Amino acid sequence: MSNQKKRNFQIDAFKHRVVVDPKYADKTWKILEHAIHEIYNHNASGLSFEELYRNAYNMVLHKFGEKLYNGLVATMTSHLKEISKSIEAAQGDSFLEELNRKWNDHNKALQMIRDILMYMDRTYIPSVHKTPVHELGLNLWRDNIIHSSKIQTRLQNTLLELVHRERTGEVIDRGLMRNIVKMLMDLGSSVYQEDFEKPFLEVSAEFYSGESQKFIECCDCGDYLKKAEKRLNEEIERVTHYLDSKSEVRINNVVEKEMIANHMLRLVHMENSGLVNMLLDDKFDDLGRMYNLFRRVPDGLSTIREVMTSHLRETGKQLVSDPERLKDPVEFVQCLLDEKDKYDSIISNAFNNDKTFQNALNSSFEYFINLNTRSPEFISLFVDDKLRKGLKGVSEEDVEIILDKVMMLFRYLQEKDVFEKYYKQHLAKRLLSGKTVSDDAERSLIVKLKTECGYQFTSKLEGMFTDMKTSQDTMQGFYASHPELGDGPTLVVQVLTTGSWPTQPGVPCNLPAEMSALCEKFRLGYKEIEQATEIPTADLKRCLQSMACVKGKNVLRKEPMSKDIGEEDAFFVNDKFTSKFYKVKIGTVVAQKESEPEKQETRQRVEEDRKPQIEAAVVRIMKSRRVLDHNNIITEVTKQLQSRFLANPTEIKKRIESLIERDFLERDSVDRKLYRYLA
Repeated sequence: MSNQKKRNFQIDAFKHRVVVDPKYADKTWKILEHAIHEIYNHNASGLSFEELYRNAYNMVLHKFGEKLYNGLVATMTSHLKEISKSIEAAQGDSFLEELNRKWNDHNKALQMIRDILMYMDRTYIPSVHKTPVHELGLNLWRDNIIHSSKIQTRLQNTLLELVHRERTGEVIDRGLMRNIVKMLMDLGSSVYQEDFEKPFLEVSAEFYSGESQKFIECCDCGDYLKKAEKRLNEEIERVTHYLDSKSEVRINNVVEKEMIANHMLRLVHMENSGLVNMLLDDKFDDLGRMYNLFRRVPDGLSTIREVMTSHLRETGKQLVSDPERLKDPVEFVQCLLDEKDKYDSIISNAFNNDKTFQNALNSSFEYFINLNTRSPEFISLFVDDKLRKGLKGVSEEDVEIILDKVMMLFRYLQEKDVFEKYYKQHLAKRLLSGKTVSDDAERSLIVKLKTECGYQFTSKLEGMFTDMKTSQDTMQGFYASHPELGDGPTLVVQVLTTGSWPTQPGVPCNLPAEMSALCEKFRLGYKEIEQATEIPTADLKRCLQSMACVKGKNVLRKEPMSKDIGEEDAFFVNDKFTSKFYKVKIGTVVAQKESEPEKQETRQRVEEDRKPQIEAAVVRIMKSRRVLDHNNIITEVTKQLQSRFLANPTEIKKRIESLIERDFLERDSVDRKLYRYLA
């Protein structure tokens, strides 16, 4: 094939110059100007938008964009000035209606004008950095209508007056309000904020300041909170209906500040109706309302919490020091549980299960329970009462609930070892006398104590149950191997492990040689019985109470007849005693709170038991740290032992001295407050 020569084509410029009619721009603009007038006059139906678009297109194409833009500004401004006069002339309620009507007309006109001038909007305006047609129309409306000297203030006052009328109970045209407010928002956030929102918030603050002052003078706390809640909900609803959603936070802040924050202290301390009265009267609805309102303002919840804590500590202090309540340990503990249940319910139902309130409740209970040094003893007596008789016929679920409540009080105790001492004594009496209602309940509580405090706390308690089971098996084996004893007196022997059970002083008990001697109606005084038997005073009184003062079990009669045993009392065999049983089981009366000497003895035993625990803690710490100063040892020991008891710094110091004497520790030769561990 032969190679063809490449040909280069070139397009030359048009040789003849296009001549534009000098009057073209004026004529074309006149057509477009007329069209804009017709649009504003509602005569757009006869216009050819295609032709108008082509005319605007050609003006921009032939470099008359500036003339077109300036003409548009002048024409729209002229129309808006006429519209302004029409709006200004409107009277009364028709003012906003006229403004809304003209605004809608302007928006429709602006849409049609923008369609006609679309080419200018897309090409000329971006190239010269002018304002687009739609935005231009909004700006001109703002400058010529909204910011007109005769409209701006009037519009603002009219809108604020309508809000005020609605707040005072009148019904207003919310739809019209929504349209006018939306107009301000469409004109820009600054227009909405400066022309409406800012003065709206100012008059709202003034309104609610005055109203709150009026309410607080004539209402009790509960009613005031209802009114505040109602006003807050109304403002939230108002925002939903016709305000900018961003205004919700701002108007809420105004209501919260004027109606709640400024009156917080007066509300919570209001006489006969404040927070304390709500707590006393279980006003859950009012408490919940106060919580939900106060949580909106700074320091609101802390104010409620502080007043509640102060009240709770004061009432708790009165409860644990009331001499009347101290007479009945079971009732004392039940009052504590009732108080705890009450506040748990308040926090759950009214305070949204707020953890800070729960912590304040726990702190308060721990404070006042430990004000009474007998709290560990009383809690143990409460358990003793429940496990002897108080849980009869109670379901397993309810038993667990009661035991969990006991454990809750136990956690508040700083001297848990004192509780352990009393609990062990009471448990021993229940087991040995066969008075426990439920072995399962007993074991369940021990498991809970073990979970809370560890194996060491409950190991001896578990050993007591093991001894009881071993003794039962032993007695069964004994009678199985001696069938001839079946018709004779019943013998019950308990074999107990030394160390597991509470230690008791070894005292003789001289029983009468023959039971028949009781039938001789001889008169024995209390002192004679005490001397003859040598039973310890406390135990003897309990035994005589059981035999002479318990209805249905009174094999003895006492003179004078009373519940307490006195040294001048006399005792006789009760000839009138009858029973349908061959064997009458007489149990010792339920353990009561200890007398002062008994209490001192128990306290002394507790203090003795603490000594080796403190020494063991000191040795553990020093073995790990090797060298430590006095203050840090005190801190570390207290921290290690706080799960069982609150160690006394003086006692810790004594134990350190004892360890030094026994060559476990030594003092530093230079710094006498520094201790060294001796391996």
